[in-house]
Amino acid sequence: MTIRLNGRAGSTALALTMMTTLAACGEGSTAPTTATATATPTPTPTPVDPAVQANAVVQQFLRLDLASLDNYAAPALPAYYDNTVDDIDNTPANDPVTDPIATLGRVLFYDTSLSVNDTTSCATCHQQSIGFDDDERLSTGFQGAQTSAHAMRIGNIRYYAPGDTFWDRRADSVEDQATQPLLDASEMGWSNNGGLAALITKMEGLEYYPALFEFVFGDTAITEARIERSLAQFQRAMISSDSRWDRAYAQVFTIGAPGRALNQALPGFSASEQQGRALFMTGVNNGGAGCVACHQPPTYALNANSRSNGLDASETVIFKSPSLKNVGQSTFFMHDGRFTTLRQVVDHYSDGVQAGPALDNRLQQNGVPRQLNLSEDDRVALVDFMETLTDETLSGDVRFADPFIR
Repeated sequence: MTIRLNGRAGSTALALTMMTTLAACGEGSTAPTTATATATPTPTPTPVDPAVQANAVVQQFLRLDLASLDNYAAPALPAYYDNTVDDIDNTPANDPVTDPIATLGRVLFYDTSLSVNDTTSCATCHQQSIGFDDDERLSTGFQGAQTSAHAMRIGNIRYYAPGDTFWDRRADSVEDQATQPLLDASEMGWSNNGGLAALITKMEGLEYYPALFEFVFGDTAITEARIERSLAQFQRAMISSDSRWDRAYAQVFTIGAPGRALNQALPGFSASEQQGRALFMTGVNNGGAGCVACHQPPTYALNANSRSNGLDASETVIFKSPSLKNVGQSTFFMHDGRFTTLRQVVDHYSDGVQAGPALDNRLQQNGVPRQLNLSEDDRVALVDFMETLTDETLSGDVRFADPFIR
């Protein structure tokens, strides 16, 4: 057979050939085809940063960045804050200061919501601008009633080895002290208004506290122990090491220096300040005032074995004092705020000490109060020296300032 490509026969043959070819490829077949689906991988969820999550709530109320916390745990301290200072540090060995917990403590310290009627915070009576002291003789509580004692300065509260707090040492630790003002009937009022349980319920209703407690502790539980730890860590972070005295002493201190170089003249001090320094650092038997025996440099916190200072005759309560750092910023002195100038304080130690069973033995001789009978120049000099203990860095440090957006 002859096939012609340009005729009908050729066209038919070509069509048959194409149909055969298409059939081989499946085109035109009635058999179903199966498409293979490619599985889409499930994306791995991006972990939520707890700081970012908490910040979304917290920053509506507070000037804080939880993703970039202030440094409370590792302050830069002078070389003379050495083992002699570590030995009197009352920070629990198993609970050192941490940035998150101290940050929470800062919020608690400044929060007026922690009082029954939203008027009073810890900072109401412990004002940073005056060395965390009060500018009133007796502090005013949440309903206007006065407290029974003058508020203590807080700086260097950690450097008192026994750890007792309050003037009368009634609290065993900074933690134990932390919640007592909250409960006090005059100060913040919760003892007569449902106690700590009622306060915690109130805190649970404030948006920022569940967020903060979860960020700091991993869950939203607000407990007395956590409140105490947080306030205590914030207070222990208030270290004073940048007064004029500190800066001058840093220039003469060397490791192993005789007497820790405390008896050396300090650069930049006036003649009166030098005289006051010598009186303060020198024992009574060597012609000085002997202040150093109870108020120990470089922290100027109270010696652990100190007793009372003879304010009143027949005194039986063994009082303690706060560190003398920033004492020059105070306007009231002693547990009841009876003195209004440092000069009155010096006058008391010079010739006003009274006998009593609680009197410190360094303030008496042969069973009677010791009379220093300081000269006018000596009294002025001691005041001038104590003014050099003012630490304006602590009084202005933003880490210890009010974090609330008011």
